[in-house]
Amino acid sequence: MLQNFLLNILLTFVWVALTGQLDYANFLFGYTMGFFILWMVNRSIRANTEYFYRVPKIFAFIFLFFYDLLKANFEVMKDVVTPNYNMKPGIVKYEMDAKTDFEITMLANMIALTPGTVVIDLSKDKKFMYIHVMYLTNKEEFKSTLSNRIERKLLEILR
Repeated sequence: MLQNFLLNILLTFVWVALTGQLDYANFLFGYTMGFFILWMVNRSIRANTEYFYRVPKIFAFIFLFFYDLLKANFEVMKDVVTPNYNMKPGIVKYEMDAKTDFEITMLANMIALTPGTVVIDLSKDKKFMYIHVMYLTNKEEFKSTLSNRIERKLLEILR
């Protein structure tokens, strides 16, 4: 997987050097072109394809996280700007599927980066995470969303 990633970055820099334009759009276009070139080459020689399944999942997770981030920012902004007090704070005990310290840290970072949520504590056996939620209407719905939308997709990328 690392070999394919490094080859993809090399092809990206070759593309940027050939075009003579170093900007985000050209870099992203070069990365995408390199990705498809490597995919076609590896498909024909039946090489390791894990990289080609993981990269789209990473980009999908990034877009999903940015969507959730924007949605949470607008919710907090609406509460700050309007005179109504819409907060319904609460603490949720969430059972994690993440096992390693790195997985738990990444999950905690994803939760803490989203406005309105912060990780308070972790159980000693590292099975439960205690999360403070600013807008908690339904605990089970929050747990389900966190499990299916963030943790499961994050673990697909990391494992």
